[in-house]
Amino acid sequence: MSTATTKAPAGPLLLTQKRIWIIFSALIAGMLLSSLDQTIVSTAMPTIVGKLGGVEHQAWITTAYLLATTIVMPIYGKFGDILGRRNLFLVAIALFTLASVGCALATDFWGFVIFRAIQGLGGGGLMILSQAIIADIVPAKERGKYMGPLGAIFGLSAVAGPLLGGFFVDHLTWEWAFYINIPVGLAAFAIAWFALTLPNKKAEKRIDVLGVVLLSAATTCLIFFTDFGGKKDEGWDSPLTWAFGVGLLVSAAAFVMVERRAEDPIIPLSLFRNRIFINATAIGFTLGLGMFSAIAFVPTFLQMSSGTSAAESGLLMLPMMAGLMGTSIYSGIRISKTGKYKMFPILGAVFTMAAMLWMTTLAASTPIWVICLQLFVFGAGLGLIMQVVVLVVQNSVPADQIGTATSTNNYFREVGAAMGVAVFGSIFTTRLSEALTSAFTGAGASAEQAGQSTRTLDPQALNQLPEQLRNAIVNAYADSLAPVFWYLLPFIAVALLLAITLKQIPLSDTAGMVARGEAVGGEEAERLAAGLPGAAAGTDGAGREGDIVKDDDGELVSQGR
Repeated sequence: MSTATTKAPAGPLLLTQKRIWIIFSALIAGMLLSSLDQTIVSTAMPTIVGKLGGVEHQAWITTAYLLATTIVMPIYGKFGDILGRRNLFLVAIALFTLASVGCALATDFWGFVIFRAIQGLGGGGLMILSQAIIADIVPAKERGKYMGPLGAIFGLSAVAGPLLGGFFVDHLTWEWAFYINIPVGLAAFAIAWFALTLPNKKAEKRIDVLGVVLLSAATTCLIFFTDFGGKKDEGWDSPLTWAFGVGLLVSAAAFVMVERRAEDPIIPLSLFRNRIFINATAIGFTLGLGMFSAIAFVPTFLQMSSGTSAAESGLLMLPMMAGLMGTSIYSGIRISKTGKYKMFPILGAVFTMAAMLWMTTLAASTPIWVICLQLFVFGAGLGLIMQVVVLVVQNSVPADQIGTATSTNNYFREVGAAMGVAVFGSIFTTRLSEALTSAFTGAGASAEQAGQSTRTLDPQALNQLPEQLRNAIVNAYADSLAPVFWYLLPFIAVALLLAITLKQIPLSDTAGMVARGEAVGGEEAERLAAGLPGAAAGTDGAGREGDIVKDDDGELVSQGR
């Protein structure tokens, strides 16, 4: 009996409805860990940079996390396809949790940034592996109804995160924004350890190590090129900026050459011959440029420009999450019922563009209810796009490329996000630094005193300043951030154009593990689990293998997932 309990089952995994929900619970726990942290940090950021002395470098907190996340996404996706996803998911949770401890114990700004980057190494795995595992266990035509709970987790985190972040900053210390990850991480690890019953694999081909190195180098050079180019002390005419630019071109060209010859490339170039994949990935890229730039700095605006506390700024994010949760759940249900997805990215881009256009009018005098409406429309737009684009990509590739395609799509979205945060964050912080210096010098401070005050400014310090200086600082934040939204609008317009041209194809009725012969799903799994006779193992509910089907033009119609 003891032997039977330690050995893996001899046959394919039975994907009964009960097992699917058990696995799904592990994914929700991991996603909660990652998404909760990001929203807590966004709310606590003004206090963190004020206490650690890095106001003028605050964009690095977000850039470091996004850079690390972006680098590891293709690695998690590809390695999950060839080695299995369970152990990688556990590693991602462990990395994220341990790095949270490091962030809480950091005593200087750059040490904090390093631990945020390590958090990103775990966060990238949680995001990619959750999405890939869903595609492994649930057919595309049914996957929409699982987007609702995932969207709700994002919404719950984005509501609870700012509230917790505000509470920690106002009543405890900013370190609690990271201490909270420890019990959540331990719980997520325990749930995943016992619930995530997925097969492990062995690599059958040589792992593309050189491709991983070159892709990481290209990503790093890209982010640093945009970041240093947008800085006042470096700029686009700096030799260092262009050194990173040259590094980007060289490493990107070398990466393409290596991938053309690799036995099992980290990002197969064949993906870029798939028009649906290219279109959906381009939507994610352009959306990332605008979306994350807005999300990263809105809490800072709410705290400093509107004069609200961290807790109040968290409450003001509620409308955005209500919009995101509502449209995410609605779009998922409608896609499951109708099998149609094209209209949702179009509507999402329209809503997001309208919200950003409205946000260009933000000022220190903007009423709170107006800001709430702006955030609601913005969130509604995001909820209509984010999960749908991933579903489209997964539905457009063979079952053995689900993880690779999912991670590549997310990779380009995160590249867009990192570029957006670096470039537009630099524009914001440069304008802000100049405006704050003028505010302090206008109040009689010397240039040196103004620089010191700017670096250590946080919401608590702001409230202790004289009213005239406080008003000048509030106006500086408003005048620095609101115009940035004008720069983001063209990218959302491109996303709208791409959504309009996105091709609609039927959603697959076979889960990825079933198509690969690793599991049995649908009614057949329920019959086998109950000990009743059923169809042959390794087929879908209709007793047939998932096939690749193309239309008369050679375009993909179904991949049998």
